[in-house]
Amino acid sequence: MFYKKFGKPLLDKILTLLFVPVLLPLFVAVFFLLLLTQRGKVFFVQVRPGYQCKPFKIYKFRTLKDTEGTDEERATSLGRFLRKTNLDELPQMLNILKGEMSWVGPRPLLMEYVPHYNTYQQKRHNVLPGITGIAQLQLPKDAPFTEKANLDAYYAENVSFILDLKIILQTFRYFLGKRNFAKI
Repeated sequence: MFYKKFGKPLLDKILTLLFVPVLLPLFVAVFFLLLLTQRGKVFFVQVRPGYQCKPFKIYKFRTLKDTEGTDEERATSLGRFLRKTNLDELPQMLNILKGEMSWVGPRPLLMEYVPHYNTYQQKRHNVLPGITGIAQLQLPKDAPFTEKANLDAYYAENVSFILDLKIILQTFRYFLGKRNFAKI
């Protein structure tokens, strides 16, 4: 309980403040590339449900053109690269500093999904949403909504430093190409 209430938020802010100087050159490079290629539209901002379903604005780098079609059809070549490497998520460090997100937690989905969660799945909103989460690491992208929501609720019930550490280590493995969806 202490970790969930005090340790995790403090650790989130410390990690973010440590990462900002390291990631700032990358952030600036992506910012200017998008500024040139997206006609000045660098950021994507959208309202998502956060802790206790409280709406907040999530920040991402813009990866899609403002046209009709599927996400794949609308994605720019730079946008596909940013999505594949998850660099489009860098602006969410601001959400962490604002106390709206965590490094680890259920990914914040769209507001329209909230009514579709059952009582157990609603528990996913008892923790801050995260940049990385257990459902993203253990299930493929096309896994059923209910499986992801159940896994997120499981995480919310079992938050601990050890579980977060395992998720962070598995996230690094994922980025190193070891995408085997192993159980955490």
